Amino acid sequence: MSQLETNELCYSVDGRQILNNINFSIAESDVITITGPSGGGKSTFVKLLASLLNPTSGSITFAGNNINEIEPVNYRREVSYAVQQPTLFGDTVRENLEFPYQIRKKPFDEQHVIRALRTVDLSQADLDRQIDSLSGGEKQRVALLRNVLFVPKVLILDEVTTGLDAVSKESVHKMIDYFNVKHDVTVIMITHDEEEIRLARNLYTIEAGHLKEEHRDA
Repeated sequence: MSQLETNELCYSVDGRQILNNINFSIAESDVITITGPSGGGKSTFVKLLASLLNPTSGSITFAGNNINEIEPVNYRREVSYAVQQPTLFGDTVRENLEFPYQIRKKPFDEQHVIRALRTVDLSQADLDRQIDSLSGGEKQRVALLRNVLFVPKVLILDEVTTGLDAVSKESVHKMIDYFNVKHDVTVIMITHDEEEIRLARNLYTIEAGHLKEEHRDA
């Protein structure tokens, strides 16, 4: 059964068609990779899926319900969107990882957070590190963890490994696999990385506003 689906999805800006009649579906716990040339519409597509943009026409359904009928905050907790350039706030890692608890009015579960840090090769000692002491890759890992401390149904990753060193990239892949396998999180990942494209389980291309599934020899 499809978990997230689009029907004849279109998006245009100032008369310029960005996406054209995209029909797409992804099942629960599936992992897909989307690639394609810059400006082809990839980020626009996933921002529509994340309810950060509104389609010009067509529809998006989540678990059988049109997303327009789902309260936006509730939807974004279920369909989480992570971007290439992480935005961290406050002074410490702890402040960033406390935030998902605060907005849900729940007590901070430090032991859960420590276990989560280990999934991206960080440790308890990193909780009280200053944000400005983190490398770019460490900032990205903390930002991603903030998205999944309360596990979403769908995780959308918009070029999150771009510019990361090999160690951080491996840690991000480890986290993605952990949440996909252990928690059945559905993953939609945009990338230009040749290795990620080569290893993709299910590969799609968006070019000139059209989505195409790539069929490759086994």
